[in-house]
Amino acid sequence: MNEFKQGIKDGGAIGIGYFSVSFTFGIAAVASGLDWWQALVVSVMNVTSAGQFAGITIMSAAGSYIEMAISQFIINLRYALMSISLSQKVTKEFHTPKKMLLGFCVTDEIFAVSMSREGEVSSKYFAGLIVLPILGWHLGTVSGAILGDVLPNNIVSALGLAIYGMFIAIVVPVTKKNRNVLLIVLLAVVLSFCLYYLPGLNQISGGFAIIICAVIASAIGAWLFPVKEEAEEEETHE
Repeated sequence: MNEFKQGIKDGGAIGIGYFSVSFTFGIAAVASGLDWWQALVVSVMNVTSAGQFAGITIMSAAGSYIEMAISQFIINLRYALMSISLSQKVTKEFHTPKKMLLGFCVTDEIFAVSMSREGEVSSKYFAGLIVLPILGWHLGTVSGAILGDVLPNNIVSALGLAIYGMFIAIVVPVTKKNRNVLLIVLLAVVLSFCLYYLPGLNQISGGFAIIICAVIASAIGAWLFPVKEEAEEEETHE
């Protein structure tokens, strides 16, 4: 139970950030022609900000199912990489049914917090970690869909930026503790700038750009700073 409570505590900041982002999504969903309950259904079935915003854009433009499938696959493919990486850090009791149930809730921020946690990640901790983010995501969607027209535009815009500050707050403490992580983060930032500004490369979609940066940065990190196997560490201690 203590691990579950710790997970809830660690997920508090994410929940606040998700409320602000999904609030903006609720506004956009209603503006695109959805009812408030339809916007909620989208958020319940998809926990991905970029994917949901892209989805309602395609729906409002009367796009095809093929366009929807391809866009969602490209944008959300990074979650497959995150899940594979996270599966190497969970405890043995985190068996397949739990992975299938809780894996639906893997997001950028939840992944970052889980991977930055010292030691293994238990199913109880992960279950607690996702409670407030998921609650914030759903409540934010409903609030934005119903109350979006009441708030001034500058407040709505500010809410949309909150998640970036939250993600920085998650990453920075880890980079302060580990110089290797800092170097890999800086490498990912440089790659992201290149993919955004360089001619030709800036034609790559945002979803693929994230995947490319993650794969290249993590591959270089694994090559330069390999993690020692437990057996090697034991031999070193001896």
